[in-house]
Amino acid sequence: MTHIPVLLDEALQALMPGGKAPSRVIDGTLGAGGHSKALLDAGAERLLGCDLDAQALHTARQALQEHIGRTHLLQGSYLRMREYAQELGWDAVDAILLDLGLSSLQLDDPARGFSFRHDARLDMRFDNASGTSANDIVNTMPAEELTRLLFRYGEERHARRIVRAIVAARPVCTTRDLAELVAAALPAGLRRSMRVHPATRSFQALRIAVNDELAAVEQIIPIAVDLLRSGGRLAIISFHSLEDRIVKQTFREMARSLTAPPGMASLGSKRASIRLVNRKPITPSQAEIQQNPRSRSAKLRIAEKV
Repeated sequence: MTHIPVLLDEALQALMPGGKAPSRVIDGTLGAGGHSKALLDAGAERLLGCDLDAQALHTARQALQEHIGRTHLLQGSYLRMREYAQELGWDAVDAILLDLGLSSLQLDDPARGFSFRHDARLDMRFDNASGTSANDIVNTMPAEELTRLLFRYGEERHARRIVRAIVAARPVCTTRDLAELVAAALPAGLRRSMRVHPATRSFQALRIAVNDELAAVEQIIPIAVDLLRSGGRLAIISFHSLEDRIVKQTFREMARSLTAPPGMASLGSKRASIRLVNRKPITPSQAEIQQNPRSRSAKLRIAEKV
């Protein structure tokens, strides 16, 4: 499946208020380069893009070839964006985009082990050259810990039943084996009523754990806001409730102004560091969902530095 940038027009409007193109922009989740290309096509002067996935970086370089003189692309985590910006001599930027989660390139590559639609070795690492794989977690993690993982990251109510089936079948080495185990562990009536594959939540939970995604989201928001110039904007696209909850709560906390209560003036006050551009998330139109069904759960939240 061809990669289609999610909420593309909405992200451009968010990062180009009044139609003004940013001078310096960071795409912390470069992927196939779709959002970055649109920003550069719209007049962004210089763009820094990073991604943990070496294959995604290769694809993005090809997509951005016509803008090669204005782009700086590198393999690495968005958590290091301040370091990368400083290497370019950037002390502040005008716009930052984070498109969280899994790209179509990763999902459609059987060798990456992200999807139950292909039979492949369990992996699920964004950077498949380092770190713990899904295979390691599925086959070595203690049952109680694995149960908590599926419940927390996948919001899987039947986590205990699923883990019992996994432990009894170890070693579980392929995506198909795992998907079939999960499906068989669920009540038959529930399986028949589900609109998505029964293993969807479990695969999501494993991917989040393998890549430590939620912790990264919590850490990156203050880093990104600190790197923005006054009036600069941060746009974050998330794809499931746990990510969106972190973004929403962190944005709200950073947008609050706190004043010391009477008699405690020594505590001073805390100024808001951002303002919320949208209090409710922006979601894809029905037309976009029809064109790209994978966009259906996307939510865009925007903050502006004050």
